[in-house]
This record gives sequence, C-alpha cells and structure tokens, in this order.
Amino acid sequence: MALAASLFLRQNQSLVMTPQLMQSIQLLQMTHVELNQFIEQEVERNPLLEVVSGDEGARDTGRDAEDYSTPSEDRAHAETAGGDEGFQPDLYDSASAGSVSETLDGGLDNMFPDDAGPRAADAPELADQWKSMPGGGGDGEGYDLDDFVASRKTLRDVLHEQIPFLLSDPIDRLIAQHLVDQLDEAGYLQGSTTETAVRLGKPVAEVDRVLYRLQELDPPGVFARSLSECLAIQLRARDRYDPAMAALIDNLELLARRDFATLKKLCGVNEEDLLDMLAEIRKLDPKPGTRYETSASEAVVPDILVRAAPDGTWHIELNADTLPRVLVNRDYYASVSSRTRRDSEDQGFLNECLQTANWLTRSLDQRARTIMKVAAEIVRQQDAFLMHGVDHLRPLNLKTVAEAIKMHESTVSRVTSNKFMLTPRGLFELKYFFTVSISSAEGGDSHSAESVRHRIRTMIAQEQPEAVLSDDDIVDILRKGGVDLARRTVAKYREAMNIPSSVQRRREKRALAKAAAS
Repeated sequence: MALAASLFLRQNQSLVMTPQLMQSIQLLQMTHVELNQFIEQEVERNPLLEVVSGDEGARDTGRDAEDYSTPSEDRAHAETAGGDEGFQPDLYDSASAGSVSETLDGGLDNMFPDDAGPRAADAPELADQWKSMPGGGGDGEGYDLDDFVASRKTLRDVLHEQIPFLLSDPIDRLIAQHLVDQLDEAGYLQGSTTETAVRLGKPVAEVDRVLYRLQELDPPGVFARSLSECLAIQLRARDRYDPAMAALIDNLELLARRDFATLKKLCGVNEEDLLDMLAEIRKLDPKPGTRYETSASEAVVPDILVRAAPDGTWHIELNADTLPRVLVNRDYYASVSSRTRRDSEDQGFLNECLQTANWLTRSLDQRARTIMKVAAEIVRQQDAFLMHGVDHLRPLNLKTVAEAIKMHESTVSRVTSNKFMLTPRGLFELKYFFTVSISSAEGGDSHSAESVRHRIRTMIAQEQPEAVLSDDDIVDILRKGGVDLARRTVAKYREAMNIPSSVQRRREKRALAKAAAS
C-alpha cells in the first residue's frame, strides 16, 4: 500500500455540551435562594437585564400556572374582581375628605378640647423629634421594623454578664474567657483543661478550680465535658445528687437499653424509687446551651402550590415568590446602539449582553415550565395520597415520571432536588413522593415503602403494655393487610424510625403504666 497525502470529507454527529447548556442544567436544580443570587450577579454584569418588582412579577407569573379548575371559576373570579361598578375613586377628593371630617367631628380640638393650646404649641417640636427618628418620615420613606427589634443574647453574652460577679481575680477571669471560647452550641466544653493550662502557662489544678466555679453559672449544666457531668451539675443544683442518683448517672448506657433490673441492683433501690429517679432525669436539660442559640431556623418556601378545585380536581401553580421576573430592556439597547458604531467595541459588548439576556429569560421560562410539568405529573400519580393520606401513597420512581412527560430521568432528578410542594396534606419535598415499591401479598397493587412504615409506626403506637407486638407479629398483620414483607425488613424499618425492640418497649410501657397507676 502506497503512502500518500490525501483529503477526505467525513460527516459525523456528536453531542456537545455548550457552556450555556451546562448553565441551563445548573439553573434547573438551583433552589429559589440560589437562583435569586445568580440573577443578582447577572443583573450587575448585564445592563440590559431588569428585575421586575414583586407585584408586577406576581401578576405576570400567574399566566404560566397550570390551572385544573373549570373555566367558569376563572370567569366568576374575574367578574368578582372587576364587576364592582359602584366604586368610583375619582369622585373622592380633598374637598369631600374635609366635609367627611367635619361631619364625623374628628378634629383634634374636639377630641381634646382642654389640651388644644399646649398641644398646638408643642406640635412643631414633636414633628422635629419624629423626623429625627430612624425612618420617621422626614425623607418620605417608611420605617423599618428591624430597627426596633431587640437582639437576642447568645450563650456567651449571658456567661460574660455573670463572670464578673463570680470571679474577682483578673487572672481567673482570663482563664474563664478562654474556657468560654471553647464551648459549643450545646454548652459543653470541647477543649481539655490540660491544653488550656499549657497555653496560659498556669497549673492544671488552677484551671480546674476555675472550671468548677464556672459550672455554677446559669443555665445549670454549662461547662460540662460529658452528658453524665451535665446531668450531675443540674442534680447538684436541685440538691438531688445522692449516691443512688450518682450510680444511675454513671450507667446511662443501661438506661438507654432500658435495663431496669440491672439499674435497680446498681442503685440499691426498689422499682418505685427507680421510677421516681427516672422522672427526675426527664426534667433535666441535656443541652442547656441550645436555649440561647441564635441561628434562626429558615422557613421553607414552597415552589409549587396545590389546592383542591371545586370540581374535584387539583389546582396547581408555581409560587410567584420563588420565580424572579427578569426582563430585557430593549429600549435601552436601541437607544445606546443608535449612538455607537456597528464595528466598535461598545457595540460588540451590547450584542453580547443582549444575547446573554435573551438566553437567561428563555432558560428561566423553560425552568418554570419543566418544574410545572413534573409537579403536575406527581400530583396526577399521587392523587390518592392527597385525598386520603399517607396510607394511599403509591410507589413511584423517576423513570415513570420521565416517560410520562417525555423527559430524561436526570432532568426529573434535578427538578425534584430541593424543591418543595405545599399540599392540603402539608409541605413535602418532591423527593418524598418517590418511594420504593413493595409487592402485595395477594397479587394486587404494590405498596409504597413510606405507607408501610406509617402502618408500622401506627401499630406500635397503639399497642398495649400487655400485648406488645414483635417483628413477627407485625409481619403477620401486614400480610393480612395485603403487604408481603420479610421480618428483617420490618426490623430495618423499625430501627430507621428509632423504635426500640419489643423487649425494650415492653419494659418501658410496663414501667410507665406502674408509674401512672401509683
């Protein structure tokens, strides 16, 4: 075969992930908080992008909602909103306002006739004081309620306020400062006194002495190094730390296993005294520092809203609060383009900004439509759950939803990540509706793993102390109800729900029953 240089024309197909396509995929799985942050960054970089205010965005976003209600309902709502012909705002002017004030006798001089003179004299001074206050109306802007909210004290703030009254020596206060810095959110001391003593160049005994003094501070139980020490500090403050209680605190692992027989022997008490000791333990706080925790819990904002329609179907819509409304300012683009040359660098920058803005608006619209399709299919599949509760939750996987809406499973997975749906049954993450399928004992419809766990939880909650259900008993009851489940699966579900075994439950229920009877 001769070697020679030649040219060949070849045509092939390949899948290429462009940067914009990758960015669209990332937009799909973003939460509304991450999406708002991304849009804010794009608005800062792109002068052609504008974010519409909440009221205008809510009115425009409502057009994208998928409504399963009847058209007559929409017409009735429209007639109710705009059919009031008796209201004529143009007829209300300042003259009519004055006449109404005179008719109602609402002048300040009539309300406080005796104080009319002094109040009128002080009016300018009071007005100046009001304008000098934050948000007092001097600039025409409303005040911010956050300016008047008192800040919450942290655990360290509370301790710093008490240390000067407890320790008078400056060196002891310095050691106490280092120990306070080593506390976690629960109030436990994470570092060791030996390391603190080496760092400060002080004897370990002196650091321990300061630590024992700090354990007297409020809330009781702070500066403990273990759960046993935390409970012991609180019991000492209550004057309930006797030898029997000390033996119980030193054997908390037996209490966790509910081995009450061994605890009675170690503590040297009878069953009635042990029940009293357990009741005293329940009154203690194992994490005393959490009452001063300042990390505010963030409320989950639903992405999809589902409510029942009058005709028995479901009305599904996207939450306008989670959908930022972004528009392209084409008037500004036309105005600037007319002042620049077509081959200039400024015109190239404007063209790039216009292309990016158009892509972002299309991506956001596609994201909203994709979320709507997935949510509508989930509602269709889980209609029985919305009507009757968790017992009727159907088994569902990503493939079923993807085939129904003609999309890929990875797309459905991205849509359901960190997205929440508000239903008449409560607020659920979209991942909640995807559960494992469990076969039926009678060959009928399969059952959802979440509904089976709910059945197990309900049966255990309703059992009596004399008839505690074992795992085998739960298997038999489920099989009679049409659920074919193995014993090891029942044990796995029970342990995942932090439910103890039948032996431990029997001990605890009998002890509680005797305590209630006494």
